[in-house]
Amino acid sequence: MNTGYLDMELLRFTTAGSVDDGKSTLIGRLLYDSKSIFEDQMEAVTAASNRLGNIEVNLALLTDGLRAEREQGITIDVAYRYFATPKRKFIIADTPGHIEYTRNMVTGASTADAAIILIDARNGIIEQTLRHSYIASLLRIPHIIVAVNKMDLVDFSEEVFNKIKEEYLAIVEKLDIKNVYFFPISAKDGDNVVEQSKRTSWYKGTPLLKLLEELPVRLDESKLAARFPVQYVIRPYNDDFHDYRGYAGRIAGGSFKVGDRITVLSSGTTSTIFAINEGERELEEAFAPQSVTIRLSDNVDVSRGDMIVKEKAPTKVGSNISLMICWLNHSPLRIGGKYIIRHTTDEVRGVVKDVRFKVNINSLEEVYGESIVVGMNDIAHITLKTSRPLKYDSYAENRTTGSLVIIDEYTFETVGAGMIVPDLEDQTFAI
Repeated sequence: MNTGYLDMELLRFTTAGSVDDGKSTLIGRLLYDSKSIFEDQMEAVTAASNRLGNIEVNLALLTDGLRAEREQGITIDVAYRYFATPKRKFIIADTPGHIEYTRNMVTGASTADAAIILIDARNGIIEQTLRHSYIASLLRIPHIIVAVNKMDLVDFSEEVFNKIKEEYLAIVEKLDIKNVYFFPISAKDGDNVVEQSKRTSWYKGTPLLKLLEELPVRLDESKLAARFPVQYVIRPYNDDFHDYRGYAGRIAGGSFKVGDRITVLSSGTTSTIFAINEGERELEEAFAPQSVTIRLSDNVDVSRGDMIVKEKAPTKVGSNISLMICWLNHSPLRIGGKYIIRHTTDEVRGVVKDVRFKVNINSLEEVYGESIVVGMNDIAHITLKTSRPLKYDSYAENRTTGSLVIIDEYTFETVGAGMIVPDLEDQTFAI
């Protein structure tokens, strides 16, 4: 059997921009020009375009999967698409452009290796450009791709492109974005998307797809500090596995191998890894992000929500958590309010202690004050006090152990997404 496709490297990327900037059309163009759609899909899109009265085939319909979205002519949720070229596999998250759906960008971008931010060449940089760029930097997406779209509507003007590029580079300095790339494109016509355009002779770079095929993916999770949040304790209680006790979960960073000395947090109990199982297979070593069962040499007390780490790779343990949040709910954040906090496999109660500042998206400035209201789509720096200590890293160190979600304890709605940032208050280090 040919396993070449399975062995190919995977790149996750997200698209973001204002309404009608052409996000879905760009993805449709990538799928169409890279021959990643089936004939029946193309026939369905052609028929849908005719029903909607489009003169040309509307490639945006390749990603707008819901009938309601098609009827409104907008994307109202995160649409995921999968495609591959001979060089790489891709997962695309097409996120909404409306300001009220900024929360969906957090969902789509949270695991992305790259973000494509579309800018309408006619309108230039707008508030949504700043908002999406800030979120991309907050989520520490390694590569930001600025696609200046609809260049056909400004006669492929080099001057227009360079002006937008210059203005965006000023934003890059404020946000400390490391890797940024600029493309003049026409998603509708395909200029500089998959093939080099003859209408931008002044542009000496590569087409967009070529960059996507060559971008280095994010830091290998297996090279991070070893982290294993315990999801489930396996005790079969049968004659075949009379003494079996295993701890199941997904490795959130680094690697574990048989014989490693480990520490169980928060108890601080130490032991040695006796065996690692992946289904019925026994492994000598397992790496992030594998889902495995770890068995220990000693009969120690381990429960769901505990974390197994290597003795020489301690994590932080604390109840006062400092984090940047994107608020996702119509009801504003309540200072002193009690919420459910879900972090890796752990669930605790938490109280919002204070709001340190809120980000003004228009100016990218930090706004301080005693009467700050954090509403839906707002980004703020807050502190939480949890009912018992969390085992965590900063988000910059580990996206999994450095993130959490905030849930309303009455409605059980997810109301906030948080990225843990360094803070010296009430931190102890596992030893």
